[in-house]
Amino acid sequence: MSDKPISKSRRDAVKVMLGTAAAIPMINMVGFGTARAAAPANAVTPDDATAVALKYNQDAAKSERAAAARPGLPADQQHCANCQFMQAEIGEGDWKGCQLFPGKLININGWCASWTLKAG
Repeated sequence: MSDKPISKSRRDAVKVMLGTAAAIPMINMVGFGTARAAAPANAVTPDDATAVALKYNQDAAKSERAAAARPGLPADQQHCANCQFMQAEIGEGDWKGCQLFPGKLININGWCASWTLKAG
């Protein structure tokens, strides 16, 4: 080893490297949490032909529901979770089945032009 004192900048560099090494596992945990919340592989995509025809958007707030609102509830209360076509027994979490998109999952917070209020 050298008899030269360690410079302050070298100490700072070591601190940054140790801090980064400690932060990586935390970043990975956050990343995995986000990945779990992401759309499943069989989710309806924006370019799906049926989704385009029905103006489906997985976020009702970003959809055209205000201009194309259907009777039953005010436009801002219309979303897939209270639509008669949603199949609650298929899928999990925010992703459920829909009669209009066989074999695919829709977001319960979404909306499409075929929205119809679920009976009772």
